[in-house]
Amino acid sequence: MSTRRQFLQTSLLLGAAGAAPGLLANAPAATGARVVSTWDFGVGANQAAWKVLAADGSALDAVEAGARWAESDLCNPTVGRCGNPDRDGVLTLDASIMNGDGRCGSVAALADIGHPISVARAVMEKTPHVMLVGEGAQQFAVQQGFPKQNLLTAEAERAWREWLKTEHYAPQINAERRGLPGDKNNHDTLGMLAIDANGQMAGACTTSGMAFKMHGRVGDSPIIGAGLYVDNEVGAATASGMGEEMIRNAASFLVVELMRQGLSPAEACREAIARVVRKRPEASRTLQVCFLALNRNGEVGAYALHRGFVYAVCDAKRQDALLDSDAVYTSTQA
Repeated sequence: MSTRRQFLQTSLLLGAAGAAPGLLANAPAATGARVVSTWDFGVGANQAAWKVLAADGSALDAVEAGARWAESDLCNPTVGRCGNPDRDGVLTLDASIMNGDGRCGSVAALADIGHPISVARAVMEKTPHVMLVGEGAQQFAVQQGFPKQNLLTAEAERAWREWLKTEHYAPQINAERRGLPGDKNNHDTLGMLAIDANGQMAGACTTSGMAFKMHGRVGDSPIIGAGLYVDNEVGAATASGMGEEMIRNAASFLVVELMRQGLSPAEACREAIARVVRKRPEASRTLQVCFLALNRNGEVGAYALHRGFVYAVCDAKRQDALLDSDAVYTSTQA
């Protein structure tokens, strides 16, 4: 893993070589389709998306298909139908989708609708807006034919009632991967990026947000530029971890802009992590922040604040690759 000094030297060399905005705009587009996503459940999501890409489908259709798999077929406390509720016992979902041409849509604090990613796409394609929230998002979803349904599972309700005994709120870094009690999977998110056979890019995010959050809290996942950003000229990025840090730094947009300046996906993710640490050093030991990026040439990179972040890659040669991300702090202990 490169040291901070080596990274800065690389950045200076890029600058000396004349790396400028739009550097990647003249680079050749990717010749093969690829999809990447966050966390171990990204393997299943990628395979759902790959069915679309393998049939010469669009990146936009692929990421929607992958996110829909996570929302319905996966049962995870942080995504879709099995998500944990907020501290009032209400399960709300957030999602965003973005095409490489700049079109995007999102929903936040959406209750009783099973596929927020598809509602987000409907916002993008059928309204003049980018984001709908709360009751308005639900009203729009119903008008578009999405059925209302109670998504709170018995297991999630039991977890909430157990939490009410103490009402202790302290998210743990990678808790589920360290065998710790408490808020397991408390801030995982499915973030997905794809490039299709035509070199077009798209991305999607879907999540139920932080377990036992304040009612009305919205994280980075539905916020374009924070949890997700895609630009056909450069590449795409998505984030996972503590959403407030992504919002404070417009983090996914930052990663894409760093790639525009000539950094590789991994270097861009690393520099975005460094910026989070510089701004909030007091929080860096207790929060997880992760980035995943894909440039227009199909190159993949990731970086995390703490060890434990994994990401999935799927293309014509590999269907279920799961890779460990480099991290600033190599200990999983906060």
